[in-house]
Amino acid sequence: MQNNTTADAYFGRALTRPPQAIAQLAGDAVHPWLWGIVRFYQLAKGVLLCAHFTGLPVGTGICRTRVFGLHIHEQGDCSGNPPDPFANTKGHYNPSGCAHPAHAGDLPPLIADNGRAWFAFYTDRFSVREILGRSVVVHAERDDFTTQPSGNSGSKIGCGIIQRADTSRICGSQHIL
Repeated sequence: MQNNTTADAYFGRALTRPPQAIAQLAGDAVHPWLWGIVRFYQLAKGVLLCAHFTGLPVGTGICRTRVFGLHIHEQGDCSGNPPDPFANTKGHYNPSGCAHPAHAGDLPPLIADNGRAWFAFYTDRFSVREILGRSVVVHAERDDFTTQPSGNSGSKIGCGIIQRADTSRICGSQHIL
């Protein structure tokens, strides 16, 4: 019998139930085909995020893979102005005042192939309750993990508000990754 204390078993059990929160992302006017969903699973000592995206900008030539910054932002307001359509998301979620890349809202880079990306990430920097009502933002460029205050990751091209999951709307009683 396999030891059920392994990371695979731990995270696998989390994914057998619906997420506690979801952010559905949409692109700005320049990227209307961008769509994504981030699912948040509260675990005993942290949060598991599972995400997938389609419609991300595609690189050119043989090396078409692109890397994008992905962050949780302070405000759950995906509105703004023409030069910055998601300006009202404000800065990265950073309740402890840490320097970048140690903000609670700093997530790993999103690596896309032909406009599609999938990722899973575990963090203990926040709980699902703390981030409800905030936003998830995709940036046009990769985060350099150095430049202050936010990693020089370019313009905000996609945004979604983190909301408590309505489990009755997640494929009936089941959910998909």
